[in-house]
Amino acid sequence: MSVTISESVYQAILSQALADAPLESCGYLLGPDGETVTEHFPMTNIDHSAEHFSFDPKEQFAAIKYARRNGLTVVGNWHSHPASPSRPSEEDKRLALDPNILYFILSLADEKPVLNAFRVKDGEVTEKIPLR
Repeated sequence: MSVTISESVYQAILSQALADAPLESCGYLLGPDGETVTEHFPMTNIDHSAEHFSFDPKEQFAAIKYARRNGLTVVGNWHSHPASPSRPSEEDKRLALDPNILYFILSLADEKPVLNAFRVKDGEVTEKIPLR
C-alpha cells in the first residue's frame, strides 16, 4: 500500500506547521478513498504544546461532518514535530486508537521538512506507508 498526497495539501500542512511552530500543529487528511489525500482539514492544537497535541472536539466533529457531506473519508490525521524526527513518539503510539486510519507526522527538525505516514495498532507501528 502507498498513499498519494496532493502537492497543494502538502503545502497547506507545511504552511500551517510553520505558522504554528514551535507548537505542534494538527489536522485531518481527507480523500475519496483510503489511499488518496485530496483535502486538508486544519484543526487547533488545544494543548498549545511543542511536545503533544489534542484536537478541538468541535473541529473534529465538523471535519467528520464535512467529510461525510462531501463523500470523503478520513485517510488519517497529521501533526507536526517541530523539533523531533518524523516518527511516532511513545505518546503518539499510545494515543493512536484507530487502526483503520493513517498517522502522518511532519518533522520540521531538519533544514528540509520530512513527512511520513504510519499505521499503528495496539500501540505499535505496524507499517511505514510510502507516500507518492
